[in-house]
Amino acid sequence: MLVGPARVFFMDEISTGLDSSTTLQIVNSMKQSINILGGTAVISLLQPAPETYMRFDDIILLSDGQIVFQGPREHVHEFFETIGFRCPERKGVADFLQEVTSWKDQHQYWVCHDKPYRFVTAMEFVDAFQSSQIGQELADELARPFDRSQNHPAALTTSKYGVSRKELLKSCIAREILLMKRNSFAYVFKSVQLLFLCVIATTVFLRSKMHRDSIMDGDIFMGALFFTELVMMFNSFSEISMTIDKLPVFYKQRDLLFFPAWAYALPTCILKILISFMEVSIWVFVNYYATGFDPNATRFFKQYLLLLLLTTQMASSQFRLMAALSRNLIIANTFGFFAFLVILSMGGFILSREYVKKWWKWGYWISPVMYLHNAISVNKFLGNNWNHVPLGSTEPLGMMILKSRGVFSEGKWYWIAIGALIGYIILFNILTSVALTYLNPPGKSQAIISEAILKQKHNTTKESIQISCDSHDEALSAAGKRDETRGNSASSDSLSRTEAVVKSNQENIILPFVPLSLTFLNIKYSVDMPQEMKACGVSEDRLELLKGVSGAFRPGFLTALMGVSGAGKTTLLDVLAGRKTGGYIEGSIAVSGNPKKQETFARVSGYCEQNDIHSPSVTVYESALYSAWLRLPDEIDSNRRKIFVQRVLDLVELTSLFDALVGLPGVNGLAAEQRKRLTIAIELVANPSIIFMDEPTSGLDARAAAIVIRTVRNIVDTGRTVVCTIHQPSIDLFEAFDELYLMKRGGEEIYVGPIGYRSCHLINYFEGIDGVGKIMDGYNPATWVLEQTTSTQEVTVGVSFHDIYKNSEVFQRNKALIEELSTPLPGSKDIYFPTQYSRSYITQFVACLWKQSLSYWRNPPYVGIRFFFTAVLALMIGSMFWDLGSRRDGPQDIFNASGAMFISVVLLGLQNSLAIQPVVAIERMIFYREKAAGMFSDLPSALAQVVVEILCIFIQSILYVLIVYPMIGFEWTVGKFFWYFFFMFFTLLYYTLLGMMFVAMTPNVHISGIFLVAFHLTSQLFCGTMVPRPSIPVWWRWFYWADPVAWSLYGLIASQYGDKHDKFDTGETLAEFLKRYLGYKHDFLPVVAVMVAVFPLCFALMYAIFMKVLHFQKR
Repeated sequence: MLVGPARVFFMDEISTGLDSSTTLQIVNSMKQSINILGGTAVISLLQPAPETYMRFDDIILLSDGQIVFQGPREHVHEFFETIGFRCPERKGVADFLQEVTSWKDQHQYWVCHDKPYRFVTAMEFVDAFQSSQIGQELADELARPFDRSQNHPAALTTSKYGVSRKELLKSCIAREILLMKRNSFAYVFKSVQLLFLCVIATTVFLRSKMHRDSIMDGDIFMGALFFTELVMMFNSFSEISMTIDKLPVFYKQRDLLFFPAWAYALPTCILKILISFMEVSIWVFVNYYATGFDPNATRFFKQYLLLLLLTTQMASSQFRLMAALSRNLIIANTFGFFAFLVILSMGGFILSREYVKKWWKWGYWISPVMYLHNAISVNKFLGNNWNHVPLGSTEPLGMMILKSRGVFSEGKWYWIAIGALIGYIILFNILTSVALTYLNPPGKSQAIISEAILKQKHNTTKESIQISCDSHDEALSAAGKRDETRGNSASSDSLSRTEAVVKSNQENIILPFVPLSLTFLNIKYSVDMPQEMKACGVSEDRLELLKGVSGAFRPGFLTALMGVSGAGKTTLLDVLAGRKTGGYIEGSIAVSGNPKKQETFARVSGYCEQNDIHSPSVTVYESALYSAWLRLPDEIDSNRRKIFVQRVLDLVELTSLFDALVGLPGVNGLAAEQRKRLTIAIELVANPSIIFMDEPTSGLDARAAAIVIRTVRNIVDTGRTVVCTIHQPSIDLFEAFDELYLMKRGGEEIYVGPIGYRSCHLINYFEGIDGVGKIMDGYNPATWVLEQTTSTQEVTVGVSFHDIYKNSEVFQRNKALIEELSTPLPGSKDIYFPTQYSRSYITQFVACLWKQSLSYWRNPPYVGIRFFFTAVLALMIGSMFWDLGSRRDGPQDIFNASGAMFISVVLLGLQNSLAIQPVVAIERMIFYREKAAGMFSDLPSALAQVVVEILCIFIQSILYVLIVYPMIGFEWTVGKFFWYFFFMFFTLLYYTLLGMMFVAMTPNVHISGIFLVAFHLTSQLFCGTMVPRPSIPVWWRWFYWADPVAWSLYGLIASQYGDKHDKFDTGETLAEFLKRYLGYKHDFLPVVAVMVAVFPLCFALMYAIFMKVLHFQKR
């Protein structure tokens, strides 16, 4: 932002994920830049520390969509005091401003004790501001017309973009080249995949096994050409995900007038020609002569030109257009794949031209694949290899083949196709530019109010609240805001708890638990040295992230784990909680004096991760109940478990949101702080003794953070051990903690001890170090201590805070405490559980199935679109192949019917695989969290996800078969209908499980999609449609029997036609033709049925194994 010509900056929540010291540095830098360059900056912050707040000149306070105050920072106190509200001592002004407009928190700031308090609404604040002197001055300034004579001549630009069109295009080309270089792995991977498919196809269609004696031989060559078309087009399918990945940046730069859409789209199209040149060279030079195509050099280069400059460019342009129109990966994959297969079905190979129904003729003529297929077929079969005339015929064999397959036989169709494909390339790229110009990012740009917050607003009384001075004190107590002083050990008077809350806690926690302490001594954690650092001359083999840290966490004490970014806070938390999946750990960890065992420790501990990962389609109550169901022991019956869950939700202030759906972050459902409290509740219902929380206030505003910390404080008061990492605590939040574990960059502790009343112990310790400045009045101790302990400050002062700590009394106290807590108490026993999991495998399966069922059937974008897509596809295929199933006059009729079955299997099956992958990817993230918490074993969870899919696929199969079967005109007998449904059901099932398996074995959806496409193309090659099984070379015939699609087509075709004895013109019966040409026998159907049922079992088992063995969440 700063390097450009802009002088007005809008910055939204720039401090999220940063410590308060770093935030202050950024704001200071912005202030200096604005002052020097004369610019304007508007910055929104969630939890600004007092010293950060003081850097601003003006303040804008928003509430309920209204501007409550806008003016100089110095006048904020004066304005609110005129209304009757005052910011208390040691209260951050920013925190006060966020709470004074809240109906839950406003009353604690009321200072007019001679008047009864009543809730002051946002509109009343607005009216008061507009009638104030500041508000009137602002209104007068806005009402005064701008004097254009005072405007600088260079204030407004005369051109829309900063440079000429030529420079814009050159810049976009240079950037696209850079992106392609940095994304070279994807292009290399695609090329390797293409070479792999090319080698397979070449050895399948090897010229030594390819004959040119009959029309049937020509059909095999036609299959080889069609597979080439399919591969060249499908190889561009990755353009969808690659384009969508770049769209967020494009929209941002487009709206900032970096460049027009055409300057962004054109370089991609131009540079992809070079990629296409390389990819098609791999295919054509390896495959063309080895397959036995016409050796004439002219025909070779005509096919090369057709595939290189046109086919791949047309397909890439089409998929980029789908991405630009959809702007969402799931939608783009669904409809992009659908559009692609529609034009493929109308291309003339699957359904011959003479058999295209009149209502689908338009689809045939607008299909780019039709022009491609006609051109490549004409180029092939009008060559010298096919120019001989068979016995008993007056036409060349090549001409006979073209006519038998409904392909135009004139040579001019090659040039017609060239023109048509060039036209499609231009059209698709123009439409892409138009879409990029006028379409905006998906989603709404306005602020999101969660459904839960809206529900709370409706439940809130609209009447003003009248409270006397005496009842005002009671209100403060009920809200948990009355100050109380803890003992000398440490503590907070700012974030208070009341007697009512403490009593409520005692009533809420009805399940017994054993308070446990956690000690760790000389913990070291290292990872393999990154190659980038080794390239810079680093000789060590390992990078040490934690350097021998030690400490102790006790029951009833709330410990803050703090440090600058990169100090190792989350790393230490992960090591202690046993969540690290890699690296090298040294040192000892003890639980109440006994060595820590991760299997049992997971049963008595909870981990609230920074990212609140929850199933979006279940409610708050269901999420907590599911966790309690799997983590509480069998002795807790169902009624007691439900009561416990309800009281825990009451403890974390989620009682009013029992039936609210969790939803997706930033889209619907719970707000950020409500998700955070749900994360805490899900861990608390496990009745843990030790709870780890990673940045529980990150991304929350001051009021929401106060609610979360109040919840955490309530938990600690029950006698549990709680440790939190925290980045930007306000004074109130920071002093709610009892003890501080402070780390510096490099993974070393520099202070471990009590915070004290008003942070007195912490301040006294650091002010006692020579060179450390005194803290200013009202300064946030958390920010101050981070500023004073940076690496730069160490160099300036000339000390090592780690060494000072090692020689301090605080260190000796901690050392003694660690030794004390590392010794088991007399009569105590080590943690022991007879089983690894709290519940049996049956219970785990039932619980997982219950949650998965709720998640699936409350997910209309997945289930609804699947059923809608199935119905539309069934109507499309039924209308394309209308009544062709009843025709059995010749081989072409069988080819048409088998084409209908083939397109059904491919379309529905692959769509199921693509649709399930994003769903499984989201569930896998949740699976990692739940598995790490010891909730279940791998097999019950995987089995539940498989079982819930079976019902969905069963309904999908019935819907599809009931529409397609009568429209195509297959024979209406119970047996044939059953076989058709049987094979379609298991085909959709194994395709769905295949998509799940690829997600489980790959790190993300993009790579799993690449594997899926490679499998899909290979299975199509060997399924019997491109080349019949008897014609497959013997060294590849084993792959036919291993191909699940081949078994599905075998079952579908043999069950419909394998027992039919209709005679063709040649005198051969239908059953004999199937046996001779395709190798299908009706008597083999039971074996085919068993095999089709075995594939889903194999894929389901492999899915479960991969989920258990492979772990792609690196920590």
